[in-house]
Amino acid sequence: MPQSSSHIARLIYSYLNGTISALETAELERWTKASPENQQLLTELANETDLLDAVLFQEKYEQHEMRSGLYENIRAQLAFPYPDAEQPVVKTPVRKILQRQWWIAASVILVVCAGMYFWLGDNQPADTAPVAVHNKDIAPGKEGAILTLADGSQIVLDSLGNGVIAAQNGTQVVLKNGALVYETKGAGSQEGSQVAYNTMNTPKGRQFSLLLPDGTRVWLNAASSIRFPTVFTGNTRQVEVNGEAYFEVAKNPAMPFMVNVNNRATIEVLGTHFNVNAYENEATINTTLLEGKVKINNALLKPGQQAQLANKTIAAGSTTPVKIVGEVDVEKVVAWKNGLFNFEGATLQEVMRQLTRWYDIEVVFEGEVPDIRFVGEMEKNMPLKDLLETLEKTGVHFRIEAGRKLVVLP
Repeated sequence: MPQSSSHIARLIYSYLNGTISALETAELERWTKASPENQQLLTELANETDLLDAVLFQEKYEQHEMRSGLYENIRAQLAFPYPDAEQPVVKTPVRKILQRQWWIAASVILVVCAGMYFWLGDNQPADTAPVAVHNKDIAPGKEGAILTLADGSQIVLDSLGNGVIAAQNGTQVVLKNGALVYETKGAGSQEGSQVAYNTMNTPKGRQFSLLLPDGTRVWLNAASSIRFPTVFTGNTRQVEVNGEAYFEVAKNPAMPFMVNVNNRATIEVLGTHFNVNAYENEATINTTLLEGKVKINNALLKPGQQAQLANKTIAAGSTTPVKIVGEVDVEKVVAWKNGLFNFEGATLQEVMRQLTRWYDIEVVFEGEVPDIRFVGEMEKNMPLKDLLETLEKTGVHFRIEAGRKLVVLP
């Protein structure tokens, strides 16, 4: 999936300052492999010993093809100072969150907070009390998961180093740079024997990636799980998913890839990239196709479309109706995988559900819930205190109780 120049710039910045995660490393590797120019740019940036010299940076890297604006975004992300006052200033890319219900074009107040702009209207209260977090700050989620093997034993993956962590029926389970990889030693080793299944679960405040035995890559969002065989046999490749997952399915037309979603929907895949959001506390199960072709309960989905099913139990033998939505904002759908919250068009309740999963908190609404919607993006790597202080600029107030209980005030 093509990435925006600002997103690639953030990845490069994280790589250069040593804060890049395993998921981000995988993204950056795919970008560098896309062209020799990308690889050359990253290599030269990594070898540069005086990155604060903006003039040197400009002279050295303007030779690269930057029609997408990548050059300007990288320079802005790295915050290079201009030694000469006459040099043009490149503004750091920002994100906007807009409270639509209260937005009036006249008299816009610009508030800079946590690297973002908030646009508030005339009806927005000018004075907002600071969020009552004090010393009860809560860190953002991180990479981690629990792997349950076929014999029921569990392995916590959060702090393990690289290497083989288990072996089952001819398959080695290997941890490589923050991702779980299944390496089959001898195809069909489970033929004629009982198939061994593993389950990877990401608790609240965790996410992780996985390479299945067939080469399919899966990213799990917080509070999600995937159940899969340690070796794919037979005529299909079948897995079970709960919560949210992003798939890059390895192509094998002779052996279709099947995803059972909450036992309420079946996705049939030949080779494609798609996202499934099937949290129990969401109104619908959403399958969004980025490329390729899938079927959901026999409804065909095209790239850029989303299939929506009511997230409720139905009578045995019946099929949940599928609603196809076209022209979906796929960047919003996969923002979680790219280290972002995307609040485009989200209600306050929807925003709070995302925070519940990522920060492992309980959210309680005190009084009437404000009827507001947001737009824009926020980084997921900030502490909860910083995020709440930013959200308070929209007029919503918060209080934290009993450690991890967040009270939303009217």
